[in-house]
Amino acid sequence: MARVVVADDQTVVREGIVMLLGLLPGIEVVGAAADGHEAVRLVAAHSPDVVLMDLRMPRCDGVEATRRIRDEYPSTQVVVLTTYADDDSLFPALRAGARGYLTKDAGGEEIVRAVRHVMSGEAGLSPNVQRRLLERLSGPEAEGSPARAAAAGSPLREPVPGVAPRRELPDGLTAREAEVLSLVAEGLSNAEIARRLHVSTATVKTHINNLFAKTGVRDRAQAVRYAFRHGIVIPPGPRRS
Repeated sequence: MARVVVADDQTVVREGIVMLLGLLPGIEVVGAAADGHEAVRLVAAHSPDVVLMDLRMPRCDGVEATRRIRDEYPSTQVVVLTTYADDDSLFPALRAGARGYLTKDAGGEEIVRAVRHVMSGEAGLSPNVQRRLLERLSGPEAEGSPARAAAAGSPLREPVPGVAPRRELPDGLTAREAEVLSLVAEGLSNAEIARRLHVSTATVKTHINNLFAKTGVRDRAQAVRYAFRHGIVIPPGPRRS
């Protein structure tokens, strides 16, 4: 019997997952958490075999909760169960120690299989995530890509397209946040940035909120001035007649 904790901040989703797991053979739900802090507390209290972890949660997100669980309670494995399968969600979760990664369209059999795999020391990845990993890590663009750098656990040091090359980005900005900032400076909307980077609009909003908080800017106009002032984006030169 696999003892499982479910972590998801949306009550309806969390209760639905718990109800689904209750119908699956070989799984016992020993706790349900509304955020990462509560997930860590439940792991400490119940020593489950597996945590099914959402990523976007208040107070403590799924990546930080995964990192804490794997550091403090290494006998508990983590399977991410999330809506998002973009690189900015996938690779930080794997780096934090998640051994499985499923999207919320997974069926009961797929969840059981992922739980069994991580309990036996294997990876519990959905077919879509496996393909994503192969595409990003073995494709011709993999060298120096954000995905490869994230998977290797090292910061990106190659120049980001559209961003002025520099050894360190100011105020703790990540390479992807700088890339988003450069596209903001181009005048692109969130939806246009999402299409350019092949991520969701929600992911773009998260990056913008993070870079606003780090840089102290309050709107996009201030963000553009910040990008030019700090050399993240090179201002266009004078037009030639």
